[in-house]
Amino acid sequence: MNIQKPTPSNSVRITTLPNGLRVATDRMDSVETVSLGIWAGVGTRHETLEHNGVAHLLEHMAFKGTKRRNAREIAEEIESVGGLLNAYTGREQTAYYAKMLSADMALAIDVLADILQNSVYDEAELERERAVVLQEIGQAEDTPDDIIFDHFQEVAFPDQPMGWPTLGRAEIIGKLPRDVVAGYLESRYRPERMIVAAAGNIDHDRLVDLATRLLDRLPKGAEPGTETAAYRGGEHREERDLEQVNVVLGFSGVSYHDPDYYAAAVLSQLLGGGMSSRLFQEVREKRGLVYSIHTFSSSYSDAGLFGIYAGTGEKEAAEMMPVIIDEVLKVADTLNEEEVKRAAAQLKAGTLMSREGTSSRCEQLASQLLLYDRAIPAEEVVAKIEAVGTADIARIAKRIFASAPTLASLGPVAQVPSLDAVRRRLA
Repeated sequence: MNIQKPTPSNSVRITTLPNGLRVATDRMDSVETVSLGIWAGVGTRHETLEHNGVAHLLEHMAFKGTKRRNAREIAEEIESVGGLLNAYTGREQTAYYAKMLSADMALAIDVLADILQNSVYDEAELERERAVVLQEIGQAEDTPDDIIFDHFQEVAFPDQPMGWPTLGRAEIIGKLPRDVVAGYLESRYRPERMIVAAAGNIDHDRLVDLATRLLDRLPKGAEPGTETAAYRGGEHREERDLEQVNVVLGFSGVSYHDPDYYAAAVLSQLLGGGMSSRLFQEVREKRGLVYSIHTFSSSYSDAGLFGIYAGTGEKEAAEMMPVIIDEVLKVADTLNEEEVKRAAAQLKAGTLMSREGTSSRCEQLASQLLLYDRAIPAEEVVAKIEAVGTADIARIAKRIFASAPTLASLGPVAQVPSLDAVRRRLA
């Protein structure tokens, strides 16, 4: 058993069990609760095309009965002590987690261990949950400012796992057989790529003991093959009878391991991260062309996306796009120290505020171990944000906005400029 010493802040401890599973805790003495979960380093991008959505369906099925508990008992045992139980599927990670009073930590790890090692995948439950997932997909389709990002992702990364929808495709979910769902866990999950993470009023040694005893039968799947993400760009344009046009304009971004990761984050904040940002002030406040506008910098292990979302009226769409593009084109050459410091301050505050909650600290710890194989102290993150200067932001802005654009639009799109028109203005 390998044990990592506490970090300088003396709150994080990490132990590697003999089977390769890592147990990581971030102790917070001032709270009475614990957020605890099991993270697996697999997700949508590890699926095959014919089984797109299996990772998400598996996550749903984990709560639908084990050899020890039926679906109702799983829910009732956690809620009987006032706890919460949930899960999510991402492109590169899947998480099963709970939050409860610290005294009930053992129950939480027992339930999580049970659903990952003893699920029965009952056929009747599978059919019911299949219907639930299909409703979830339908709900996303009915939410324009949600589904637009799926369309954007698919056009940015066409014909590859990174572009597939995390929820899955209805025509595939509707017929995925039981053995494929169960087989995904057995073949893709492996303890070396899984983390038991907890934050709050937690006893690390006790959690290690519980994990050693309760998680000794985890699947021993192979290292999942990962197709390298290849950003290409393109256009998705969909006419719908809506009041608003939803538009996402994006570019190739940075990975988690890129030296300019923090510079891209500051650029995103400066350009469209708040009410004082350039896009909000110019497009909404000065011109009244949108109700909502914001930027995002999304990173993955080997790629990233930088994008701008705007919700606008049909008549305003034509005028809005050139204004956005002009702001994008001039940002590298018109930076000033004051706005850089303001954007960095916002990021620092967000980083430190997130440290006040057990759930965010638990998730950060698990994700850092899966991505970097180490826990990153908040002080280090803050120092890297503070080290970003105007030259760094100018450099990453020129790099990002020189990449091929991706344009996704949904709603009354007649007035949204074409991708070719966007390319010409960017040039």
